Amino acid sequence: MKEMRGATVAAALTEQAAEKMGKLQEKQVIPCLSVIRVGKREDDLSYERGIGKRFEKVGARVRIIELPEDVSQAELERAFDAENENPLVHGILLFRPLPSHLSDRPLTCRINPDKDVDGMCPTNAARVYLGDKNGFAPCTAMAVIHLLEHYEIPLSGAEAVVIGRSPVIGKPVSMLLLNRNATVTVCHTRTRDLAKICRRSDLIVAAAGVAKMVGKEHLSENQVVVDVGIHMTEEGLCGDVDPAAAEICSAITPVPGGVGAVTTSVLLLHTVQAAERLTQEV
Repeated sequence: MKEMRGATVAAALTEQAAEKMGKLQEKQVIPCLSVIRVGKREDDLSYERGIGKRFEKVGARVRIIELPEDVSQAELERAFDAENENPLVHGILLFRPLPSHLSDRPLTCRINPDKDVDGMCPTNAARVYLGDKNGFAPCTAMAVIHLLEHYEIPLSGAEAVVIGRSPVIGKPVSMLLLNRNATVTVCHTRTRDLAKICRRSDLIVAAAGVAKMVGKEHLSENQVVVDVGIHMTEEGLCGDVDPAAAEICSAITPVPGGVGAVTTSVLLLHTVQAAERLTQEV
C-alpha cells in the first residue's frame, strides 16, 4: 500500500504561489487574506495558525478579524463588508460554522466572487459546476484534486465514489472529478448497499464526516482512497476510513498528514491568484 502524503503536494503548491508572488511584488502588490473568526474555537485557532505559517513562507499577508462569540448579525455583516470593500484585501475566509444565532447566508450572497478564495458564494459554486476555471472551489475539495494529480492518479474514465454530499467537500469534489472526465457516484450515510457500490470503484473519496465509516467490506484491491475525514477518538486521530482496512487498497491518504496538509497551500494559491485578478490593471 502506498501512502499519498500531503506534505510534498503542499510544498509544490507553495512553490507555485511563490513564483506568482515575485511577479506581483514587481508591481508592489502583496497578496492579503482576511480571516474572519467569531469566538475562539480551538479547531479554528489551529487552522488560523497553520494559515499564518504557510503565508509567511512566501511573504503574503494575513489579517485576523476576531469577533466576540456574542457578536450580533449586524456587527458581523459590517465587519465582513469592510473587508469585502478594502482594496488591500484580496481574499476573505470566514470560519464556519458560525454560532447558532448568526447566519452566513447574507455574507455568501454578497462577497466579491474574486475575493471568495474558499468558494462559498453562489457565483463560484456555479463556476465549479460549469467547469469554469475562473471559479474558486472550496479549498479542501480542491486539495483532493491537487493531491490526486500530484500522485498521477488517472481520473479520466475512472469510476469514482464520493461518500458525502456537503456543499464544502462532497458536492464540489464530485463536480471537480466530473470536470476531469471521471464517472462519479455520490453516496452518503443513507445510501443502500454502500459497500457494494464502493467495492466496484477505482477511487473512493471518503468525506461523510463519520469516524471509521469505511471498513474492509467497502474496499478492494487496486483502489485509491482519499480520506478527507478527521476525528478525535479515544485511540487518537483517525479519518472516515478504518485504519485496519487501509491495507487492502493500493494507495491511501494518511490521517493526519494527508488532505489537511494540502488545504492551507490551496488557500495560499487561491489568494495569490485573487490578487492577480484584482490588480490586473496595476
